[in-house]
Amino acid sequence: MSSHLTTHVLDATTGAPAAGVHVELTDQQGRRVDAGTTDADGRAALGPELLPAGRYDLTFATGTYFGAREVETFYPEVTVSFVVEADAGDRHYHVPLLLSPFAYSTYRGS
Repeated sequence: MSSHLTTHVLDATTGAPAAGVHVELTDQQGRRVDAGTTDADGRAALGPELLPAGRYDLTFATGTYFGAREVETFYPEVTVSFVVEADAGDRHYHVPLLLSPFAYSTYRGS
């Protein structure tokens, strides 16, 4: 198993993966667990092989992403909070983000 947590960012304005988005994973105390940047397919794997139970935040640097493309955006960053259950075992967590300059959505992926 490579990583317990993955994400996939899609740019809804272009219909393409959002490559180059900086993503940071922090724990419930706000301590940085890991960070990375989405690849050419808009994907990133973060964190240790297994995340301990608790609440986590994934913060996406959306303002920087759109700014590099000279696109105005309302959200300088997007933070998605989620919970890893104590009895999750080696369950994989996938947190996708569908992004546009003035809206975003997310869901629990598989």
